[in-house]
Amino acid sequence: MSRPQVPSDAGQPSLDELKVLLRYQASVIALSAEHQLLVIEKSRRTGITYGFAADAVLTAAPAFRPQNVYYIAYNLDMTREFIGYVGDFAKAFDEVASAASEFLFDDGSEAGVKALRVDFPSGKAVIALSSKPRSLRGMQGKVLIDEAAFHDDLDELLKAAMALTMWGSHVVVISTHDGADNPFNLLIEDIRAGKKEGHVERITLADALADGLYKRICLRTGEEWSAEKEAAWEASLRKRYGEAAEEELDVIPSRGSGVYLSRALILAAMSPQLPVLRLTCPDGFEQNSDDYRREFVGEFLENEVGPWLRDFDPLRRSYFGQDFARNGDVSPIAAGQMDEHMNLVCRFILEMRNVPFREQEFVLNWIVLRMPNFCAGKMDARGNGQALAEFAQQKWGANRIEAVMASDKVYLAYMPKLKSGLEDRTFLIPHDEGTMEDLRMVKMVRGIPKIPDGSIMSKADGAKGKRHGDNAIALMNLRAAADEDAGPIEVQTIGQLRTSASETMITTTGFGTVRRRQFGLQF
Repeated sequence: MSRPQVPSDAGQPSLDELKVLLRYQASVIALSAEHQLLVIEKSRRTGITYGFAADAVLTAAPAFRPQNVYYIAYNLDMTREFIGYVGDFAKAFDEVASAASEFLFDDGSEAGVKALRVDFPSGKAVIALSSKPRSLRGMQGKVLIDEAAFHDDLDELLKAAMALTMWGSHVVVISTHDGADNPFNLLIEDIRAGKKEGHVERITLADALADGLYKRICLRTGEEWSAEKEAAWEASLRKRYGEAAEEELDVIPSRGSGVYLSRALILAAMSPQLPVLRLTCPDGFEQNSDDYRREFVGEFLENEVGPWLRDFDPLRRSYFGQDFARNGDVSPIAAGQMDEHMNLVCRFILEMRNVPFREQEFVLNWIVLRMPNFCAGKMDARGNGQALAEFAQQKWGANRIEAVMASDKVYLAYMPKLKSGLEDRTFLIPHDEGTMEDLRMVKMVRGIPKIPDGSIMSKADGAKGKRHGDNAIALMNLRAAADEDAGPIEVQTIGQLRTSASETMITTTGFGTVRRRQFGLQF
């Protein structure tokens, strides 16, 4: 979603800026209707709770299908503040509502939970609880859990709240961060890794300012807005927070830095039966004739890659992930299939060094044409890789090939799924030193698992060349491609599976039965 530009008549709010809610506030409210579990990691004082107070009135007050709204905070002051907002919005929306009253909410415990409520003629109410209810059994309605990272037992609270979703209710979890190991951040990591169903939305101070937060502050305080004042206000705010600014304002959980994937974790998911194939072109290779280059690369593919492709299971779906490089770093293609247990097996990685653009396109098309039941591929589309990705989309269809522009949002969406696959041993990869180096390069950078800038010199592939986490990106894209809901392409594989009199059966824990063949693996 693009961000609004600063209006030319700086200092004077436009009609759009005079709306009750800012765009990011309205956006998360809309998302809460789309997802039964919405988790919002946010900067301090961005008005997310304020926005949901407006939504609470519009949820409980209508005559048509109203719902109760349960707001759960960790102290009484927060509940009073929220109920105050609800009363203000009820007046602003011209909705009839009772005055806020205090009562004991019956959660099944002997003492009950102290709560505040506002009732509407619809028969529904907004109920604000000051502590964790033991149970919401028998209740129905929308649940808002505020500053979730600071609740004593978030897991138990979520268990009580999620019971309401069986009949279509929605749960919204809102909080700033309180450390990387906090249950709130662990919940976010589980959702991003696909271990739990839900949606995570990230609202940083920068997001809020781009949508007019400081302009709204100026409107409330009577100050005249200017870009210079906004910059000075932000700088002063960050100075007051000091070292805590990254967590409090930039939504980066503290202590969340360092190596993302441990060596032991990676080794446990590696198999020596899976190869890394390497194609290196000599210096000046691009100056040779088209026929010579094509014959050189074609011979390598037939001799080195073909046997492994012919060992792909003709009944299983195939996918690939790619990271592009022309000079210096490795340009890998990770090709894989799902096995009968829905585990993803990277059948091989092809690393290319110093391979010209045209030959890289030829290699990719040659491989995809021979992959049985090809479904989807994701390709690095940064820099020169964008051209190769575009050519692949034109040939195989944009509904099967995604041009991935690696960004923080992409890393947040894809890297946790790669990590989860390795942790759960549902993603098997080649046992290879270069691949290990690449995966170990993934770091937590300002709360985001990504490859930091800068390549390293490596002897892992025998070429004494540079590496920049290339295979990690290819594997990340392969993992993401395998999650796409796309059926097999109609193109069939070239060639027949070969048989061998010396087949043996090997059982690999977590990956089913592997039939080892003369030229590769058959799952």
